[in-house]
Amino acid sequence: MIASARRSAVHLTAFAALAACVAGEVAAQTPAPASAPAAAAPPVLTGDAAHGHVISYTCLGCHGIDGYRNAYPNYSVPKLEGQNPAYLDTALHGYRDGDRSHLTMHSQASTLSDQDIADIAAYFAGKPLTATGKPHGTVPQAASLCTSCHGQDGVSIAPMYPSLAGQHEDYLVRAIDEYQKGGRKNPIMKGFAANLKDEDIEAIARYFSAQTPALATEPRPYTRFSEQ
Repeated sequence: MIASARRSAVHLTAFAALAACVAGEVAAQTPAPASAPAAAAPPVLTGDAAHGHVISYTCLGCHGIDGYRNAYPNYSVPKLEGQNPAYLDTALHGYRDGDRSHLTMHSQASTLSDQDIADIAAYFAGKPLTATGKPHGTVPQAASLCTSCHGQDGVSIAPMYPSLAGQHEDYLVRAIDEYQKGGRKNPIMKGFAANLKDEDIEAIARYFSAQTPALATEPRPYTRFSEQ
């Protein structure tokens, strides 16, 4: 009986070892499940400036009048002609999606598709500014870090950054204030602006607003209220 039990145990052990071996070989020959495909990047849209002109009639009510000011709080509406279209595209998405706080801009941008935004950006940008590498005046200490992205002459070093050359001084002050207080949710700019004092902000805005070639106001079509 004891010998028979031992033989059975040996047979069971051998069988288990063989089963484990076979299972290992099957597992080795079975291909690993394919990983989930990566999410496709959103397509890069090409802006149609002609269509942008057609659908930007309400935009021109503010951005097409030289010297026009935002009613409350009171500051100059930014110049857009010569700006980078990629930056304008990002800014409009920010207003539409709530990353930038401005009720009128949010209301306008909420009606726009991604293609509409690309078209309007292309129209207002026109021909983006070209850097000269020759800044006017000495870069103030407060603006030394700003020039790494926005250029010493106020013309940005890459399309995703805004050019600041010739922009309204009070608008630049307002923009930095919004980055400080959370009206614009850009973590990089918030970090840069966090420790700026009022005199630093004024020095930065004064320097970049004096640079050329300068941004300009896109002229709106002639109406009885305009000589353009």
